[in-house]
Parts: sequence; C-alpha cells; structure tokens
Amino acid sequence: MELSKIKSKIYEIRDKKVMLDYDLADMFQLTNQEFTNLMSQNVISSWGGTRKLPYAFTEQGVAMLSGLINSDIAISVNIGIMRAFVVLRQYALGYAELNQKIENYMIESNMQFNEIYQAIEVLAEQKKELDMPRNPIGY
Repeated sequence: MELSKIKSKIYEIRDKKVMLDYDLADMFQLTNQEFTNLMSQNVISSWGGTRKLPYAFTEQGVAMLSGLINSDIAISVNIGIMRAFVVLRQYALGYAELNQKIENYMIESNMQFNEIYQAIEVLAEQKKELDMPRNPIGY
C-alpha cells in the first residue's frame, strides 16, 4: 500500500496520532466470498452508511488489531501503516528540532538588533548635541 495514501489517513485527535475505523477498514477489502458470508450473518440496512461515531485507532491499536487479523494482505497493510506512523513521528521530531533552532536564531537576532538600536540612539543623542547652537568664541 502506498505510504502517502496511508499518511493522509492519519489524523491528530486529542494530541494523539490516530486512524479512524472506516479508514482502516478501507485498506482491507473483502473478497466476494467474505462479503457473501458477512451478508448472510448480518441484516443489511437499506439506509446504508454509518450511524454512529467512528472509533479511532492509535499506532498501538493498529498493532494489536493486526494480531487479530491473520492474512497476508492484512500483514502487508499493517506494515505500511506502521511505517506511516514512524514517518510521521520522525517528521514531528524533526519539526520540533527545526522550530527550536528558529526560536534560538530569533533570540540571537533580537539581541543583535537591540545592540544596533542602542548604538543608533547614542549616535542620535550625539547629533542632537552637535546641532545645538553654540556661543561663538573670539571677537
């Protein structure tokens, strides 16, 4: 399964990276035989669609789910999902590091600009003193 497709289905909810149950289910397509078997076990609503709030799976929840579903397709999709979670975690760590570097740079830059502003203020005061009228010396 394509990593970018999986990454697009990982959301941040309550400060956790999660996948919604219907997105996760979308990656495991049933065969015709499995679908027929499922239809014979359940009454299908004429309304269609979901009528309740979805469940959200964390990375650990997806890992636990893969232990329940034992098929080659489920295992390969699960590996892709876990890789997507890892990529997002690495991206978040890299973002945090970059953000810290930018903050440090801004602090250093502000300190340098403060020194420049102070020097300009000193020069402005000196210019005011030079512009004051003076008493002439001599005759």
